[in-house]
Order: sequence, then structure tokens, then C-alpha cells
Amino acid sequence: MPTTDRSARVTNGEDPSARTGTSARTDTSSGTDASARADSESAWDDGLIARRVTEETAAQHVAVVEARPQGAQPVTPLAYDGPLRSRLDALRELVGLSRTRLDSRALAEAGRVLDEAHARRRLSGQHTVVAIAGATGSGKSQLFNTLAGVAISETGVRRPTTAAPIVCSWSDGAAPLIDRLGIPGRLRRRPLQSPQAEAQLRGLVLVDLPDHDSAAVQHREHVDRILGLVDAVIWVVDPEKYADAILHERYLRPMAGHAEVMFVVLNQIDRLPGEATEQVLDDLRRLLDEDGIALGEHGEPGATVLALSALTGDGVGELRETLGQFVTERGAAARRISADLDAAAWRLRPVYATGRRTGLSEEARDDFAARLADAVGATAAGEAAERAWQRNANKACGTPWLRLWRWYEDRRELPTSRLPLRAQADEEATARQQVEQAVRTLADRASGGLPTPWAQAVREAAVRGSQGLSEALDELAARAGLPPGRPPRPGWWPAAVLAQASMTILQVVGGLWLLGQILGFMAPNLGVPVMLMVAGIIGGPLVEWSCRIAARGPARRYGAEAERRLREAAAGCGRARVLDPVAAELLRYQEVREQYGRVVGVSAGTR
Repeated sequence: MPTTDRSARVTNGEDPSARTGTSARTDTSSGTDASARADSESAWDDGLIARRVTEETAAQHVAVVEARPQGAQPVTPLAYDGPLRSRLDALRELVGLSRTRLDSRALAEAGRVLDEAHARRRLSGQHTVVAIAGATGSGKSQLFNTLAGVAISETGVRRPTTAAPIVCSWSDGAAPLIDRLGIPGRLRRRPLQSPQAEAQLRGLVLVDLPDHDSAAVQHREHVDRILGLVDAVIWVVDPEKYADAILHERYLRPMAGHAEVMFVVLNQIDRLPGEATEQVLDDLRRLLDEDGIALGEHGEPGATVLALSALTGDGVGELRETLGQFVTERGAAARRISADLDAAAWRLRPVYATGRRTGLSEEARDDFAARLADAVGATAAGEAAERAWQRNANKACGTPWLRLWRWYEDRRELPTSRLPLRAQADEEATARQQVEQAVRTLADRASGGLPTPWAQAVREAAVRGSQGLSEALDELAARAGLPPGRPPRPGWWPAAVLAQASMTILQVVGGLWLLGQILGFMAPNLGVPVMLMVAGIIGGPLVEWSCRIAARGPARRYGAEAERRLREAAAGCGRARVLDPVAAELLRYQEVREQYGRVVGVSAGTR
């Protein structure tokens, strides 16, 4: 049956049970007026209601009222150690670098952790906020009252009994922390005042939550909201519902990483006969182990598992002592933030971590450049330059008669319009396909092994860069292909031209000499003119052949230079339009991966 709460100041031996029907803030001191009541309330600088004892406990407890200093006492903010600060800074940098690449929903939990870490750091570091959570009928409110030493939270057979969270603080200065929980002043209480209790639990802020399995949606919302804000949680289970699927699947299993700030209390052991308590405890530990919750046994960090009876008080002293040591350490808030960081990092793992080597290898870069060079016809351009050089050499060093014949053949060749146009169009289409294929291949290689969001970003960067790439390569080929004008001539060309001219002169002289003899202008002498003509006729082709042999090396070098120049130009165009944007995305991923490694506490070299 619910217990009626009363505010009482036990002074001058006055029976607190004689004052009934008063409000929680009524001062029952004899002869105290409204001004005195206001002074009494102002001593509680955190806005807590000074509820001490109840009608039933008045005969057993003596409420001791200590003098409280007027005004708010200075509160020391929470201080994070160096590694935790570094991890938080890395997560903040990680979120900043990822906002334009990841969906906001993927970063929502990380943003919440940063906000809560910042908010908690500004509040008291001398207080530890612990929530008592449990299912309907588990006896969590009874345990809450037992720890407070006074009936604060309503208990009874009606389900659910606790409709709103109630808070109890063992020391001053906790008002900002309680404000953060959103618990109004009418639901804030003080425990039974005793020097031993205050010394043991000083700094504890205990919150009694509604039932997590309540049929009322608002109750469950209170539980979920406050569980995300407290420094630690005491899960109260009973022998009947300790294996409840809702508790394990909805709360314990997702909070497995928070084992160091978690207590699991088996209540109502007074209902278990003989050795059944140990059997239930063993089974409870087994279930917690299956949930992935580390157990704090043999000095190892993890959850604390206890058995007690809030009704008889059996085992409550052990919980009070363990809770007192836990609060005295003043490390729960930092451990809670660290566990939140671990949970947020684990959720972000699919979008940052990968087990494969990522990036663009030199082989992939060279292959992309080679594909672009083939698309612009760098090899064909080099061969064309080589042929042009040789053709120029033939024109300069060939016999006049052969050059005349080639000129005549060029004039006789009929112009063709449709076939070259059709062939040019086909070549352009083929070149465009080659460029697109080169970009797709590069994007696939660059995004291979990357998490999905970053792989998509790499592909999008490659697609953006490929727009207009074919046209740019066409212009580039026109500019960087064959150089304007005639190919340069080596130093031996004038000598070859002079030798060919000499051979031609010999032929002309020998021919005129023979003609003069035929016409009778000169004395008959066939030997000399015939020898001159034969020397010119044989020497001219010989000079031309010698020049062609000598021109092969320079022509090949000239063609190779033209091909190299076009390849470099194509590679530069592809690098500026595609490779650099893709490399920028890969660099951004490497940066966020480095930050992610700092968040999870792993160096880049060990991943």
C-alpha cells in the first residue's frame, strides 16, 4: 500500500506523525512563521525538497538537520583526461570532415555523443548520477527508498507505480545535473540525513525511473531519455523476470559496452529458498555473458552483479558500500562518455573502416594514362611524325626525277570526301568510348575496397571529371600532335642535297655531251659522257638510299618525341580532370580514417 510522504523537521522532540496533510515543503518546527520557512528552504541551494522521514519511519530514525551555508557553493566542472579529450576532438574533426560525404542520419549518434560530452563536462565533476531501472514489480522503488533511508518513491501493488522519475541527492550543487535530466523541483528529494550516509554516498545523485516495460508510452520515453544522460545505471531484476527478453534485447545487449558503469542487482532474494539464489545468480551471469556484458569479477573491469532484498535489507549494505566506492572514484561520468564514444565508433565502422588496401596504385595511374593516349592516337601520331620526317628527307635528298614522279602521282589521286568523313566520325566515336571506358576502369580501381559512401564519392568525382574530357583531348591532340611547319633537318642534309645535285649535274652533262656528239658539235667520244651519265644515274639513287638509311634513326626519334609529347599532354589532361579529383576524395578518406583511428584508440599503422 502506498506510503504517505511528509516533510518534517524533528526538533524539540516533536513527533512528526502529529503533522499530517502538509505539503512536501511545509516546515513543522514549532513556532516557525513563513519567513523562517523561507530561510530554511533557501539553505538547500539546489532546489531539493528536504523530505526526511515518514510517518512509519519516524519511530526508527532521527532526522538530523545540519546547518547549510547560504548561497550556492562553487562546483568543480568535470575534467576529462588527455586520451578522452583526444578522442572527442578526433570525433569532432571526423564529423566535420564527413558532413558533405555522409548522410546526416549516419552522423546523428556521433553528434549526440559530442553534445552530451560537452554538456556533461560543464557540470559538476563531484557528483555521480545513477539511475535505478527495472521492470514492473522488480522492487526498484523499494530499493530506492531503502538506499535513501526514507520512503520517497511510491511503492505498491498498482502497476505501474512510478509514473515519473524521482531524484534524490546526497549533497548540494547537483541542481544543474538534475536540470539536465528534466526532473522538476516537485520530484526532487533529500535522503535521510545521517553523518554515516552522507560520508558514504556523498556526491551521489540517485534517480528512480519508471518501469521500462510500462504499458504507458510516456513512461518508456522517460526511461530511454534519462538512460542516455546518467553516468551509471542500476538494473534491478527479480527472480521471475531476470531473463525477460525486453530487458536483454532492448537495453542490456545494446548497452554491453557500458558494463563498467552498470550494476545488475537481483532483488527479492527473500523469496528464494536455500541455494536457489546462487543458481539464479549463475544463470543471470550466463545471460549477461551472452549479451556481451563483461562482468567485473576478480578485479577485472565490468558490470557489478549483486543479490539483495530491499524488503529485508539483506545485501543492501554491500550495494551501499560498492556504490559508495564507485561514487568516490569520481570516474563514472568519464567512463560513460568513453563507452558512448565506443558505441558511436562501432556504429560508424561500416562507413570508415575497411579491411582492404585502398587508393590508386602507380599501375592504375599508368594504365589510365595509356588508355587516354590510345584514345587520342598517340601511337599513330608518333608514326605519322616519323613518316613525315622521312618524307621530308626523301623530298630533300631524292632524285629530281623521282620527286617529279611523286608530284605527278599526287596530282592524279582523286579527292575522296565521304569515306574520310565517315572514317573520322567512326574514329571519334571509338575514341569517346575508349575515354569512357578508361574513366570507368579508373573509378572501379580507385573505389575498390572503400566503404560505400566513400566509394560513391570517388565514382561521382570521376564522372564529373570525365564530362568534356573527350572534347578536351581532341583539342589537345590538335595542338600537341604534329608540330607546325616542316620537321627539323639534321646537319648532314645540305651535304646530301649537294651530292644529289652533283649526281643530277653529272647526268645532265653526260647527256648534253652525248647529244652534242650526235648532232656533230663535238668529237665522237662515247666513253666519258657515258661514264658521267652512268655515274649520275647510279649515284643519285645511291645517295637517296644512303640518306633514307641515315634518316631512319632521326625519324624514329622524331616520331617517339611526338608520341611522348602527346602522351604527356593526354596524361596531364586526364590528371587535371579526373585523377586529381579522385585523389582528393581518396585523401579525404585517408584523413577521416586517421581521425576514426584516433576515435577508436587505434593508431594508423596497426589498422
